[in-house]
Amino acid sequence: MSDKVILQRDADGIGRLILNQPAKRNALSQEMWRLVPERLAEAAADPTIRVLIVQGAGGTFAAGADISEFEAAYATRESTAAYAGDIGGAMEGLASFIKPTIALIQGACVGGGLGLALACDMRFAASDARMGITPSKLGLVYPLGDTKRLVQAVGPSHAKDLLFTGRLLGAAEALSMGLVNRVEAPEALEAATLDYAAQITAASQYSTRAIKRMINRVLAGQTEESPDTVAEFLDAIEGVDFIEGRDAFRQKRKPAFTFN
Repeated sequence: MSDKVILQRDADGIGRLILNQPAKRNALSQEMWRLVPERLAEAAADPTIRVLIVQGAGGTFAAGADISEFEAAYATRESTAAYAGDIGGAMEGLASFIKPTIALIQGACVGGGLGLALACDMRFAASDARMGITPSKLGLVYPLGDTKRLVQAVGPSHAKDLLFTGRLLGAAEALSMGLVNRVEAPEALEAATLDYAAQITAASQYSTRAIKRMINRVLAGQTEESPDTVAEFLDAIEGVDFIEGRDAFRQKRKPAFTFN
């Protein structure tokens, strides 16, 4: 089994999806793009994982796609479509992952690396991290799904700025435009991310996953209630987590949720 993308299981409900090609600053090879959905499927099926942290090995998130593969990957229209399909499968798989996700961003987070970070629910960055999306520097076009997630995060004007120029920006500017959710000193980033993840793992997993589904409906353009959204609410009212949460509130104690 390849170790270029690792699923690590930590204690207390936290899993880690680790991009593991540090000698190339975790530049994403086609093999790695294909491995991401496999590791996500493992994490989705594992009841011990409640929150997934996505990060790179060796102090770098990911320097982008592995450019050394471009000549072969883009040799023909067919090979290009296959390569793009592998990238899209990783991006969409992470964006639609059932459990909450947090990108832990250290060092460079560029191109496809930032695309993966944007596919996470939250992004926490070290204060010395550098981010950018560079298709305009390569004569490429950013795919629709990736562009949509960027626009949702920063708005159309900032998205155009980043895509038109391909410039790199620091963590403080990324925070100001909404590209990341939190910035911490490099030595404090790990602890801050784990502390936040622990807040999620302590909450009802039934609720967090249903909330994620509901928000994804909004982002997909749904504006009115449907039988499915009404059922989502009614099912929650009848669920064991709501009964436990209600009783714990009345009894002034911490709830002991059981849904995995």
